Amino acid sequence: MSESRDGSQYLKRPHRPRLASECYKGFGRYFITICTEGKKHALTSPAVIKPILMVMYDYALGTGFRITAYCVMPDHMHLLLEATRETSDLEKFVKIFKQKTSFQRRRKSGGVLWQKGYYDHVLRNDEDTAEVARYILNNPVRKGMVDDFALYPWIGSEIFDVRVM
Repeated sequence: MSESRDGSQYLKRPHRPRLASECYKGFGRYFITICTEGKKHALTSPAVIKPILMVMYDYALGTGFRITAYCVMPDHMHLLLEATRETSDLEKFVKIFKQKTSFQRRRKSGGVLWQKGYYDHVLRNDEDTAEVARYILNNPVRKGMVDDFALYPWIGSEIFDVRVM
């Protein structure tokens, strides 16, 4: 067990090595998971989640990423992103996204929002985007929060109709 900045205990996961930075630049599809500090249930209210989603959409649009699917759970967030520009940079996107949303959180509550790092998976050409999106969208169903993911308020997609997936 490890201790977060606020003194709470959480299970520390081993560090996964990153691919070379070039693998995160230009066109590609990326499945990322960002966890809250100490896996606390910090993402539970619309007052916290809505500003995070606004930053996500605004920053994605400005940096050449399409939000293929997302799901905000109480202690983590899944994103399936598709880079739409040669200049798109996933590492930079995640870094700035976390900075902007953390700054908002600190201004309002003074607390730390995200843990250091994040988990990523670069999708291979043979991996089906819709299948990965369904996996992300079904997270609240797997956790027993809803029976149908379309009923969960904190999922979405820029390209799929989540009500019929």
